[in-house]
Amino acid sequence: MKLYFAPGACSLSPHIALHEAGLAHEAEKVDLRAKTTASGADFLAVNPKGQVPAFVLDDGTVLTEGPAIVQYIADQAPKSGLAPANGTVERYKLQEWLSFVSTELHKSFSPLFKPTTPDAYKPVMRETIEARLAYVDRELAGRDYLTGSKFTVADGYLFVICRWADGMKIDISALKNLVAWKARVFARPGVQAALKHEGLI
Repeated sequence: MKLYFAPGACSLSPHIALHEAGLAHEAEKVDLRAKTTASGADFLAVNPKGQVPAFVLDDGTVLTEGPAIVQYIADQAPKSGLAPANGTVERYKLQEWLSFVSTELHKSFSPLFKPTTPDAYKPVMRETIEARLAYVDRELAGRDYLTGSKFTVADGYLFVICRWADGMKIDISALKNLVAWKARVFARPGVQAALKHEGLI
């Protein structure tokens, strides 16, 4: 298995999942502007969307969307607890969180990353992100992780988003549950390993 990533991008989520699952894998850095890989290959030949993550399975199949990739990874290491079993209500709750992080948080950051976004629009998106994170903070009350007592791939994805919030100077210090959760996730060996591999710590 091989993950194509850009440091700190949403591809950090499956990178975390791979380390948490303890799965042997390759990881190759991508220059998203040039659309080339670290080895000089044409990244568009791997993923015509031109975005990370791209994940190549052992049979050559390519998966290209983070929520799908992290569930595939989790299913390769069921004992890791990174995702509940397919067909259970718990699995659908995990998918609910993955969808929320993807659509309500991840995509809300897109305008902030684009230099062409009008300055007047950016505060609107920041307010949206802050409101969504406040919701997450309330949901984390009495929980160690998003779905309860166990770390899942949804936590890895949200952790990436919280790193973006730091980069955009979005203050979450008043969200005590979220702050404690973030510290808990950051301390995990699998998370540390992924961050170190990407040169982020």
